Amino acid sequence: MVTRQHLAQSFDTLLQPERFRDYGPNGLQVEGRAEVRRLVSGVTASKALIEAAIADRADAILVHHGLFWRGQDGRVTGWMRQRLALLLAHDINLYAYHLPLDAHSELGNNAQLGRVLGLAASGRFGEQDLGFLGARQDGGRFPDAAALAAHVETALGRAVTLVEGAAGPIERLAWCTGGAQGYFEAAIAAGAQAFLTGEISEPQAHYARECGVAFLACGHHATERYGAPAVAAHVAGALGLEHRFIDVDNPA
Repeated sequence: MVTRQHLAQSFDTLLQPERFRDYGPNGLQVEGRAEVRRLVSGVTASKALIEAAIADRADAILVHHGLFWRGQDGRVTGWMRQRLALLLAHDINLYAYHLPLDAHSELGNNAQLGRVLGLAASGRFGEQDLGFLGARQDGGRFPDAAALAAHVETALGRAVTLVEGAAGPIERLAWCTGGAQGYFEAAIAAGAQAFLTGEISEPQAHYARECGVAFLACGHHATERYGAPAVAAHVAGALGLEHRFIDVDNPA
């Protein structure tokens, strides 16, 4: 058992949110009971996750996508009211870390996606150094972009949208989880032969074909479901808390 303040300090010490310019508040977003014994982690603070955490008798939830974002409507109505009502009625603490959870060098979303895909990072790129650069851990190469896409589909268990670049083997890869399609040009400039992220927008298909760099959209949720449980398990282990990851399916 630890206090909610101690748990917040442990997350802050690990993830260092003060280093990032983010789109919403990092840390404790909704205050619940003063003492925490059981922690649940998930990707998004959805109603489904909150209800599952209640059923699991959680005292606290750690997520990547919290409730509050810069520029959103501040009224507590509709889905926001439903989520807040559940958290407050059951006295559950909600902790959320966005970019800090993406960026952590060992436990973050990008690092954990690399682990799942068998990639080793050798550098960073992009705004706030969020993107990872690297290659296969075994030192090999993917024969072509289609082989890379097939490897990703097997590892993540979902279809990948592939826009092929130049023909031939792929050795230098760049990746940044979630909605990081805007990092594609920086990945190209960094020398990547393929870029992996969660989503694709209209311009990236043209960049891939014109610059010869493959683009793989692997799913926002699918690429970001590894950081929160890794961070939560690490902190829970250090503090003697019970922990469970609850993965609420999301096709995005």
